[in-house]
Amino acid sequence: MDPKAKTQILESVRSFGLPRYEEIPDVGLYLEQTANYITDYVRKLGGNEFTGSMIRNYVKKGLVHNPVKKRYYREQIAYLFFIAVGKSVLSMEDIGLLFRLQKQVYTPQRAYDYFCNELENILLYVFGLKDTLDTVGVDHTEPKDLLRTAIIAVAHKVYLDKAFSVLHGESRDTEG
Repeated sequence: MDPKAKTQILESVRSFGLPRYEEIPDVGLYLEQTANYITDYVRKLGGNEFTGSMIRNYVKKGLVHNPVKKRYYREQIAYLFFIAVGKSVLSMEDIGLLFRLQKQVYTPQRAYDYFCNELENILLYVFGLKDTLDTVGVDHTEPKDLLRTAIIAVAHKVYLDKAFSVLHGESRDTEG
């Protein structure tokens, strides 16, 4: 892999971060504002655009509460962030189950902030930017273990997507 491309990938991961629960706007964002807000973050992981029609579909499936007067608030947006990140490796059915398990043990804020901390922790490890995984949180529950495992799968998927994207570009350069 081209050293310059590898450095760019590592910097994109090093600088990646999701807003913590209290940082998510709670003023009520309209559908397209919500989609754009989430897209701005997930694109940094190499994700595709998160659209209003996707959000409507997740509401219809019961993964996220209906908007209030056509607006989405902090808790709904937190769930949508997890969906946007997790959908590359989890089915909607499994995401729904993970949400139900998390709700039995944690508040939405605690579950979401744990998700953010763990995602950033594991991405740095998978991309070789640190040698060991940090222990995130103090309790050990099945929902937490499942979430960590899902995040590990996401981090490896992000790594593969970024690496193959660079390698495909390099192979096109050598073919032409």
